[in-house]
Amino acid sequence: MDIHEASDVADRLLAEMQKVIVGQDRILSEMVATLLAGGHALLEGVPGTAKTLSARAMSHVAGVRFRRIQFTPDLMPSDIVGVNVYNTATGEFHFREGPLFADIVLADEINRAPAKTQSALLEAMEERQATVDGVPHPMSSIFTVFATPNPIEFEGTYPLPEAEVDRFMLKIVIDYPDETGEVAILDNVEKGFSPTDLAGAGLEPLLDVERVLALRQVVRSVHVEESVRRYATRIVRGTRSLPQVSLGASPRAAVMLMLASKAQAVLEGRTFVTPDDVKAMAPPVLRHRILLLPEAEVEGRTADECLGNLLNTTDVPR
Repeated sequence: MDIHEASDVADRLLAEMQKVIVGQDRILSEMVATLLAGGHALLEGVPGTAKTLSARAMSHVAGVRFRRIQFTPDLMPSDIVGVNVYNTATGEFHFREGPLFADIVLADEINRAPAKTQSALLEAMEERQATVDGVPHPMSSIFTVFATPNPIEFEGTYPLPEAEVDRFMLKIVIDYPDETGEVAILDNVEKGFSPTDLAGAGLEPLLDVERVLALRQVVRSVHVEESVRRYATRIVRGTRSLPQVSLGASPRAAVMLMLASKAQAVLEGRTFVTPDDVKAMAPPVLRHRILLLPEAEVEGRTADECLGNLLNTTDVPR
């Protein structure tokens, strides 16, 4: 697969998803970039903004296995990873996989899970394996997590560890669609659309696991010129000296920014990354990796506002 075929496939993925997700083109583009770059993403938005539907639509169009896990305060690691079950006929234990063993996993309300369950998810995201009774079990070769933290109700929730948050390549903020988009949603429902019947909505699987892996190989082959790499580095290092920030982005953030920028270049049909690709992907890559000072939060400052100021003052290579 070459860059032109990969770009065409990505465009078709977006077009198929837009059949059922209207008014959220930027969201879908960033989700596709996450899949192509081999990362994970946080989907943050109020209830009813199609987070679950977006993940299901992507899985359906990509032709891969999808599982949704509802995180709750009493959820145990074995509930998501699986357990060893004793077979009385053979006298042996065999491993019964949990819902985490899928290609695309939606971790719904991830901040409701206790620390042990968060730890099990973290191992799967970082090591691409899950350990049960000391035995590692490999995850899918394209294992991708889309997680939805609850941004409204904080009773009964646990703060996500910084180490886990840093493993998410992007934080995708989902806002309400505009009026035209909301009207189109009602039009689709009036025509008979049901979110539980994606095939009936006309969505066609375009890929499989092997083709997703081929797309990721194309993304990895995209060239990043030295001046653009330095530009990405200056942005990441700049987050550490922002006056409103107590903790800036880590070196891992620079790696994630470069990979996300490569995926953005593929979406644009280019074999190389431009400074505009880096600038476009900087907010979703960095917004969850910086911690604002309490006084900045009191003043109403946001991570996106601080990043916008940083991007506007960072020299862009020609």
